[in-house]
Amino acid sequence: MTSAAPHQSILDKPFVLDLFAGPGGLDVAGHALDVPSLGIEWDRSACLTRYAAGLDTLHADVSAVRRDAFESLPPEINILAGGPPCQTYSVAGKGAGRKALEEVKGYIERLMAGAPDDEIDADLEQLTDPRTALVLEPLRYAIQATRSANRDRRPYDVIVLEQVPAVVAVWNHYAKVLRETGLPDGTKYEVVVDVLATETYGVPQTRSRAVLIARRVGLGRPSLPPPTHRAYEAKAWNREAAKAVLQPTLDDEDMEPLDSDPADSGASGLAPWRSMGETLADPVGGHPGRRTPFLVRSNYGSSGLPGRRGVRTDRQPAATVTGRISRFVVFEHLDEHVVREGARFSMNEAGMLQSFPPDYPWSGTAQAQQVGNAVPPLFGAHLLSAALGLPVPDPEVLRRPWVPATKEEQAKLRSHGCGLADSCTARCPDPADQAPARSSAGARAKSEAG
Repeated sequence: MTSAAPHQSILDKPFVLDLFAGPGGLDVAGHALDVPSLGIEWDRSACLTRYAAGLDTLHADVSAVRRDAFESLPPEINILAGGPPCQTYSVAGKGAGRKALEEVKGYIERLMAGAPDDEIDADLEQLTDPRTALVLEPLRYAIQATRSANRDRRPYDVIVLEQVPAVVAVWNHYAKVLRETGLPDGTKYEVVVDVLATETYGVPQTRSRAVLIARRVGLGRPSLPPPTHRAYEAKAWNREAAKAVLQPTLDDEDMEPLDSDPADSGASGLAPWRSMGETLADPVGGHPGRRTPFLVRSNYGSSGLPGRRGVRTDRQPAATVTGRISRFVVFEHLDEHVVREGARFSMNEAGMLQSFPPDYPWSGTAQAQQVGNAVPPLFGAHLLSAALGLPVPDPEVLRRPWVPATKEEQAKLRSHGCGLADSCTARCPDPADQAPARSSAGARAKSEAG
């Protein structure tokens, strides 16, 4: 399911524990690489999507599983992955996490020194926004694995984390202590950290993510995934657009986007970034195809200016897909004189712009938010491939229609994840307990892809 090169994973049987798993971006990435996973997710609708997609899931609070049910997790899990909720760190939010970065670094030091969980928890309750503490959960899971009473469980061999760029300072501190201090049992890791652009891995949108890849000492030095596509540069695009009367077009001979640097023109060995039009043009599965040229006006500010709306053509990658994707306005060019407002992106199309396979079974409510919050699967596949020493993933695997789980399979997954085949139980998280409580307006105002 990847390239023709043989699999030579650094692990004999890789198995991912995906914290804050969302609707399944990293799990879909694992599926494309034949790597099994178990996801822990709080949100009920995201879990419904996961069950419909056939993904192994625990509908639970990540913190509660660590405290109360860690020993019930499969001991063969050897990869820890996660993208903690980013609202308090995001540029779109109030920034409680950004203000607390130095404080969070202090908690990291205390955790690595073996401070008791109850003492840490009591202090974390004093943070302005309790979600800020969730960025510590991957480290707390790594530590908990060293305290397990199960002799078959061992420290995680590989750790893969991703978040918004503002969290790179936290990942750098993670890297420092994992290399130099080590976990309380002495386990140390080789670590790489950087901010990567998803369009350089074939995802048809511009989206920057702070990533951390760690390998337990003895498993070799990790490296970042090599880019496969050129970076999108808005200024270069605008210069090229000014040289010609640029009309969005989906004619077969014009399907390639303009080069961000025409002088480069393949000299780098990298493919051009992938455009919205290239991604959505052809019918596939339940997607009817979008052959009519279009423009997209995003629903949020461009270049940091709230009053300006970002506008891109079908020959460009999408702007960052967030929970507002359903409100992006699509204008269709019927001819050089006629432009009309066309159908807005369906959830299937929005998912495809995130590199989810066509026909991915988005379920429950707040589906646009699920799409926007997800890890782009193709990007996730590149991260896992680099972390495990696997060949570069084949993007065509993720362009094939997804086959949903049968009703029987969904019932089995939900029995495991929720406790009953057809409903949640008392062990499932109560949305009313989420802190701070989400209002629809507040969630929209703070929403950024996380």
